[in-house]
Amino acid sequence: MLCNKRRKTTTAASPGAGISDLFDGLPDDLVVVVLGKLTSTASSPSDLVNVMITCRRFNRLALHPLVLSKAGPKAFDFRIEYWSESTHRFLRQCVVAGSVEACYTLGMIEFYCLKNRGSGASLMAKAAIKSHPLALYSLAIVQFNGSGGSKSDKNLRAGVALCGRAAYLGHIDALRELGHCLQDGYGVAQNAAEGRRLLIEANARELASISNSSIRRPTCAGDHPSASGCNIPAPEAHPANQFLRDWFASGRGVVAQGLRLCSNGGCGRPETRLHEFRRCSVCGNVNYCSRGCQALDWKLRHKTECAPFDRWLIEDDDLEADDGGENRIEQFGDGENVESE
Repeated sequence: MLCNKRRKTTTAASPGAGISDLFDGLPDDLVVVVLGKLTSTASSPSDLVNVMITCRRFNRLALHPLVLSKAGPKAFDFRIEYWSESTHRFLRQCVVAGSVEACYTLGMIEFYCLKNRGSGASLMAKAAIKSHPLALYSLAIVQFNGSGGSKSDKNLRAGVALCGRAAYLGHIDALRELGHCLQDGYGVAQNAAEGRRLLIEANARELASISNSSIRRPTCAGDHPSASGCNIPAPEAHPANQFLRDWFASGRGVVAQGLRLCSNGGCGRPETRLHEFRRCSVCGNVNYCSRGCQALDWKLRHKTECAPFDRWLIEDDDLEADDGGENRIEQFGDGENVESE
């Protein structure tokens, strides 16, 4: 009935005379379902923008809460030069609609880039409550480091609990972090055997993930050779981490004097106070926010670059000597030593 009515209004002089737009006959709720599927699988923000500029109806329905709530991570992969108040407002609108990815992405931006620690942590917690693995692990990093506060604000037990939940949901770095905590008795009763088992499981899962990604794509020039001679593809950074990295690299965000960025190129997290991150006890040239970043950067880059630095070793002569990287002693920020893989 709606289509017939629309056809009567079409003039003979128009190029599409006599041809109705089939979308005009679809009810709004069906179009919302279609747009929701599109936003959940969007490869970039432009996918949603192109829909919104198609017509007034699509513009209205694309902003429906049911559509925004299903937005996937790529829908928020904003380039740093396009960041503006309208972009910030759009993210907040997606948060209100119930998008878990928007909660996590905006939470990371608020906490690390805009330095709204309370608001950022609250948004990440909102995503974590809905079982978002990355949000759980990010909050664990905040708890382990006492980010946004002082050294006394560290909550190791909370960090272990968050890692446990993220590991249960399949997050490999969280599983590795949990293994080290058990192995070292860091924030939890020491259980070296169980910790080692978790570390082996994390490595196995990582290897399986690399194998699956290698099957889906050919070897790239940017892949890094591992100790076994295999090419390890650098994992694709989450849009939130990509935004953090570009924010500080572009100069829009300034890291205070004496503070450092995580040396893992795919992370982007900055220190929120002096000596918050761990540093390499052998060369002293790199620092990491977490075990996950340390392990990944070691395999991709640092293993071939790390060399003893005499002055650094003199300053930390209580640390054990390097044994080729297999049982390297890394140093946490604030002077706490832990053993890495």
